[in-house]
Amino acid sequence: MIKPLFVFTAFSNSFRVKVKNLESLSVAQIQDIQEFVSKRKGVFDFATYSFIIQKKIEFGEFVKTIELTSLNALSMDDPIVSQVKPRVDFGQYKGMLYAELPDSYLLWLKENYSGAQKNILKEELRKRRL
Repeated sequence: MIKPLFVFTAFSNSFRVKVKNLESLSVAQIQDIQEFVSKRKGVFDFATYSFIIQKKIEFGEFVKTIELTSLNALSMDDPIVSQVKPRVDFGQYKGMLYAELPDSYLLWLKENYSGAQKNILKEELRKRRL
């Protein structure tokens, strides 16, 4: 049986995990992943094959958490590396790096923001494949 491959990205207040081989997994494996995410009050996005959980943890802690579950998965760290680190200049996340924003907020901005930093927002969405 194929193991789910999780690519972990940490942000300042949350983390995102992309399931690289979601299409190859069985329905039962996908349901197990959904249950794991749901128990942690996260959101699974089938459009991007990823889930987010609004909790700050590091990669090592994530791996330990996975090991304590019935998920038989492989995990790898995927830090976001950027030469230019633009910061949000408005709203509740003012001063934070765009690279640190939760996916849910970026998706909200995608639909609701039309300000001067729209191009920066589009680039971050492209990097994360959202």
